[in-house]
Amino acid sequence: MSAEPVWPEELFTDLDRGGPVPLYFQISSRLERAIRDGTIPAGARLENEISIGQRLGLSRPTVRRAIQELVDKGLLVRRRGIGTQVVQTRMNRPVELTSLHEDLTRVGHHPTTRVLSVEHELASEEAARALQLDPGTPITRIRRVRYADLTPMAVLENLLPPAFVDITAANLEERGLYEIMRARGVTIKIANQTIGARRAHGDEPELLDIPKGGPVLTMDRVAFDHSGRVVEAGRHCYRPDLYSFETTLVAR
Repeated sequence: MSAEPVWPEELFTDLDRGGPVPLYFQISSRLERAIRDGTIPAGARLENEISIGQRLGLSRPTVRRAIQELVDKGLLVRRRGIGTQVVQTRMNRPVELTSLHEDLTRVGHHPTTRVLSVEHELASEEAARALQLDPGTPITRIRRVRYADLTPMAVLENLLPPAFVDITAANLEERGLYEIMRARGVTIKIANQTIGARRAHGDEPELLDIPKGGPVLTMDRVAFDHSGRVVEAGRHCYRPDLYSFETTLVAR
């Protein structure tokens, strides 16, 4: 996010104040073009509506309607305490057996990871059921925040069986989990996956920079190797303003 609000004055020097095209539409269309071509970069803040109106000699309702047009299109977001901000490019993730790290890299984003915890514990009944192990088996629980171009996209929690007890925070900061597994000779062949939505809870709003109780997309996944053994169980949540799942449906 820019330290100071931005306003590209040069975009509005030739507004047609007497023509048939409404002024709010002229403003919104020029802002949209500037956002899409990168003149106004993702994460930048706009000046507030009063300041914009004073600069352009327009009423606040006209400016508000122009801004709302872009909010409705998902190009701007209003955040309490921050103001009006250009959103990051939305990530449309295909529903395939890939990791978020791989998908972000594939579409040109720069993924980074903040490891919140790497804990070794004895599997509870629930964890044992997910990993198809006996309760009390030593497992590893990892929790991370995945960023795309320094913007938080997802909170990722994974359970790993005993074979991966030596995975470290440093490993996870450098590479995606599936990449680490493949480097160890693990071939992930199939996964059971459930996609849903809920309200953010706990520390998720702070980690994802979203309002308290705001919506998040969720994905629960259990992945199996070529022999049918469970190699990881994941429970992830994603920012819905920056993220969506994409799939192709074929008629039978």
